Amino acid sequence: MSYHLSRLNLMHFRNHHEVEVALGPEVNCFVGPNGVGKTNLLDAVHYLSMAKSYFDPVDLHNILHGETLFMVQGAMQTAAGEDNVLCSVRQGQRKILSRNRKEYDRLADHVGRFPVVMITPYDGQLVLDGSEVRRKFLDGLIAQFDRGYLEALMRYNRSLTQRNAMLKQFAERGNGSLDELAPWDEQLIANGTHVHQVREAFMGEMVPLLEQHYQGISAGPEKVALQYKSAVGEVPMAELLAQAWPRDRSAQYTTQGVHKDDLVFTIDDQPLKRYGSQGQQKTYLIALKLAQFDLTQTRSGIRPILLLDDIFDKIDPQRMRHLLQLMRDQRFGQVLVTDTDATRLHRAMDGLDLDVRFFHLTHDKKITSEKVERTVA
Repeated sequence: MSYHLSRLNLMHFRNHHEVEVALGPEVNCFVGPNGVGKTNLLDAVHYLSMAKSYFDPVDLHNILHGETLFMVQGAMQTAAGEDNVLCSVRQGQRKILSRNRKEYDRLADHVGRFPVVMITPYDGQLVLDGSEVRRKFLDGLIAQFDRGYLEALMRYNRSLTQRNAMLKQFAERGNGSLDELAPWDEQLIANGTHVHQVREAFMGEMVPLLEQHYQGISAGPEKVALQYKSAVGEVPMAELLAQAWPRDRSAQYTTQGVHKDDLVFTIDDQPLKRYGSQGQQKTYLIALKLAQFDLTQTRSGIRPILLLDDIFDKIDPQRMRHLLQLMRDQRFGQVLVTDTDATRLHRAMDGLDLDVRFFHLTHDKKITSEKVERTVA
């Protein structure tokens, strides 16, 4: 099953005052110089799917300077008809997300209904930054099609916050026992064990897809791997918390649990961050995101919208050919692409038997559109 976004409206979102764009069901290309807000259009689509920005977790940062609110609205075309999704953020008020004018009580109830996959140069942080970034990537991916996982993760994080607060109280009053933490530990054990089991099973499905896409893109001799690293896989959660009690009391926070898990990226059995070239790192990340696309579609039964942010400028022709071949094979549904070079993008899309539409952005925020005649390669 697939869906597509037929209309996107923005008001006071990032650097856009007001925008209305009618989109095609297949390939939509946003072109223009840097700074005109191409990436922000893709981020608005991410808001409609995940109720948050891909780039900035602080909602208020996405309000246009000088304004007090932003609104993102989209018309989603599904097999059952049209769904209208609206997300708005106003200073001093809670975020509002609604579908067909009915507001969600919990944002989590919306996640997974309209999945998206974003590929952007910003993804380099998955390799270069700390484990928290990789956990968030993994959690966001699984949460799009596993509501039970999201619920368990939220319960785990709430219990973790309470447990850490008690550990700080122990330090302030100069005493405290492991027994006093028992109510929170029970929650951490139950939900943490569930989170670990889902992550482990998920990784077993994702790794072969990553390897397949990497070979398809690079055709090189190197071997890539992805490992899920978790202490919970070696020692039961209850035992782990008991062992860590002296250290937790000293540190004043919980030092062991699934909130410390990590993903290990390797190339030829060596850390990708240290031994992979820039080209190999980019190839790995694109392959990772394509694996995410495949797995999201398989698990959810819904073909995600694919968001490609300024990647044709960052990859060589061989990697571009792999992506374009997947488009030719109609492996994707709706695709939104940004690029600074309209000529390069026209050349890349030439020969695709797809509905391709171009939207030209300028510094005065005007958007003009053109439709490319469908051709057969």
